[in-house]
Amino acid sequence: MDRLFHEFLFYMQYPFVRYALIVGVLTALCSSLLGVTLVLKRFSFIGDGLSHVAFGALAISTIFKLANSTLLIMPVTVIAAIFLLRTGQHTRIKGDAAIAMLSVGALAVGYLVLHLFSTSANISGDVCSTLFGSTSILTLTKNEVALCIVMSVCVILFYILFYNRIFAVTFDEDFTKATGKNAELYNLLIAVVTAVIIVLSMNLVGSLLISALIIFPALSAMRVVISFKGVVICSAILSVAGALTGILLSILFSTPTGATIVATDILLFFLSCLIGKIT
Repeated sequence: MDRLFHEFLFYMQYPFVRYALIVGVLTALCSSLLGVTLVLKRFSFIGDGLSHVAFGALAISTIFKLANSTLLIMPVTVIAAIFLLRTGQHTRIKGDAAIAMLSVGALAVGYLVLHLFSTSANISGDVCSTLFGSTSILTLTKNEVALCIVMSVCVILFYILFYNRIFAVTFDEDFTKATGKNAELYNLLIAVVTAVIIVLSMNLVGSLLISALIIFPALSAMRVVISFKGVVICSAILSVAGALTGILLSILFSTPTGATIVATDILLFFLSCLIGKIT
């Protein structure tokens, strides 16, 4: 144990470790906030669908060698979020079917584009890192960390300022409309903010594991807390704890970062279930 502690102090001397912890905490916090709403609205897999769209956009930005791929990934993912919301509510293609179509299609197109136009000799390694977040969190630059901080602050402020509206839309859209509030607008804002969180989360856990970062903390909190505000706070604590623990374990034991974080969240979920049954 003493050896691990000294090893941890040794790694903390490096900027990339500190960057990873900062981004990990902020991303986990933002994911947990909107995760509760998405779970309660039974739209949890929007994270999965949008993450695959982000992967497709990342593949295209890689081919065109964009200096900052976020400039392409962010707007494309936001547009996809708006499309999913509109399609799920106003057409014959319901929300779950629209997510499945967009998810599989974007993932296939992204991989095909990488395979056809890749300039790297290690296509499998690049794809694996993007999908599972094995190393990307440990290669962040100062600009990427700064962007993550700015976007995270925007997400947190949005949630705090519109908390009452989010609460109303989450539980009863019809009542929200009856009181004169624009429920569709707030649903749209939630979808857009979710898209922002997806893009932020790609560096942390990869495209395929993003939905776990959104779902597990919320489900864990619901096992031990009843009130909406309590669930949100508990979810945030569990999400940040899982991200921190996962990142530290991945650094100390050289395991894939994204998979380690998700495995930690799974353990926290089972622990929450146990606590919920006891209490």
